[in-house]
Amino acid sequence: MVRTMSLIRALIGTARMVRHTPRLADGLSPDDAVLLDAPDGRLGPALVAGALGDHAPAAALLAATREAAEWENRDRYVMRLAAFAYHRGDWLARWLAAAPRDPDALMVKAELEVRKAWGSPARVERLREVGPLIGAAAEADPRDPVPWRLALDQARGTHATHTAFESLWEQAVRRAPHHYGCHVAALQYLSAVWYGSHRECFDFAERAAEDALPASLVQALPVRAAFTLLLTGDPTAVQADRIDAAADLAIALSGQYEAGDPWPSEVRNLLVYVLIARGRWAEALEQFRLIGPYATSFPWNCVTDDPLGQFLEARDGVRIEVASTMPLRRGSVRSERSDRPARWGRAARSARAADSSGSLGLPGVPGVPGPAGPLGPIRRQAGQSPSGGHYA
Repeated sequence: MVRTMSLIRALIGTARMVRHTPRLADGLSPDDAVLLDAPDGRLGPALVAGALGDHAPAAALLAATREAAEWENRDRYVMRLAAFAYHRGDWLARWLAAAPRDPDALMVKAELEVRKAWGSPARVERLREVGPLIGAAAEADPRDPVPWRLALDQARGTHATHTAFESLWEQAVRRAPHHYGCHVAALQYLSAVWYGSHRECFDFAERAAEDALPASLVQALPVRAAFTLLLTGDPTAVQADRIDAAADLAIALSGQYEAGDPWPSEVRNLLVYVLIARGRWAEALEQFRLIGPYATSFPWNCVTDDPLGQFLEARDGVRIEVASTMPLRRGSVRSERSDRPARWGRAARSARAADSSGSLGLPGVPGVPGPAGPLGPIRRQAGQSPSGGHYA
């Protein structure tokens, strides 16, 4: 009898998926329109010019952010330009040769060398060697907090003491009290993966979010703390409540931005991960709609070598989960949260087929999704350290 009831539930669930999954694609960007780490309208032309060997647009872009004290934009652009220079070192070398004391070129150089050091087997030694470059970038413009964010990242990798880290933190927040990148660097230092604990990480994140400016991404720090906790294992009941509160705060923050806005895209991608982990399928689907075409490497690169593929698979899987809660005759969603395991993984890769064929073509019993574990593929590589543009 129990086996019969389980089969009936499975058959009904599959019927719901087949009926509702295709129309739940409404408002989602088509798969082939989704871009990974797409640059914004200011950075894009600088990268295109850089590919042609021209550093002038990048120099003008960073100079504009420095002169206007656009520290959040400056931080993002520096990281992206350093990532570009990692593969096009000749481009940055020509820039430095033309303007050896340019504070913007020095900043990109320092970021690049820290990036290289983090990937080195001799990480600690290499990071210590980069110290003078970070110092030169800081001296080039004493107002700029971005070199101090980089110094915080370096300090974490060189096993700096709490006292040394606090000294750098004081310099960073003196220049920009609400700088998101500096807060992320501090959050990573305080995480259980490094020199703190889950409680310290959450405490810092929640206090910073309370003090944050309206619509500041600093309000998303608790959901970053939640993500770090989720990577290390299953949360306790108390921790789960804290994770849900962090997700609620991030949902409110996301709602302050327009759909398809690239600025909060990384926060929205991170929020989706946490919502999936908590079985909050309908809310996750809404965030996928708000993300639009802007998939980001973080957090997916913490669990897979194919972040774009993981993003698309997770999105399909969430549609399946939402569809399975919708009655056959009505379109209302019965519940936004569920503690039951996700029923997708390999199944999610077949969700697109339902849009055209009306059949999911799932493995196992015909029409019944195969098991994929608590989070499908998302938790397979749990335990890796999060980065999100900073260094793991």
